[in-house]
Amino acid sequence: MINIRTARESDLPAILTIYNHIILNTTAIYQYEPQTMEMRKAWYDGRMKDGLPIFVAESDGQVAGFSSYGPFRAWPAYKYTVENSVYVASDQRGKGIGKLLILPLITAACNSNLHAIIAGVDATNEASLRLHKSFGFEEVAHFKQVGYKFGRWLDLKFLELLLDTPEHPGDK
Repeated sequence: MINIRTARESDLPAILTIYNHIILNTTAIYQYEPQTMEMRKAWYDGRMKDGLPIFVAESDGQVAGFSSYGPFRAWPAYKYTVENSVYVASDQRGKGIGKLLILPLITAACNSNLHAIIAGVDATNEASLRLHKSFGFEEVAHFKQVGYKFGRWLDLKFLELLLDTPEHPGDK
């Protein structure tokens, strides 16, 4: 049985392990170097300070994946748009954990009166593209050769989910 819950600080070692494995072995994250525990702690503390969600999938007492969202861009008018992240441990993929992790992000975004969720996905990551599309995300951009990793150029796709929020939320 897989349980989805809000992440705790004690989950950070498992989150770091999942994240670093993805950095070192996939094109899902366009980074080269693994993160340190201090970097993940700063990420966690920043999310908590800003009231941004982090969810974990727990299977047999172990963290099997995590999801979160954060600011899409830094300028104030983007405050109703976030960019999501969903990561699953390599030995837990294909079990539907990604679907379980994305749903609470959408719910949290709706509850926070957000209007759009953006997903930046490597163009070859068919599993992530299918996952997002299954929740109604639509491809809105395909950037060619914007990343370089593992000796090759990488294309990045942006997918977007528009949420049912007030039409004119105001400028403040």
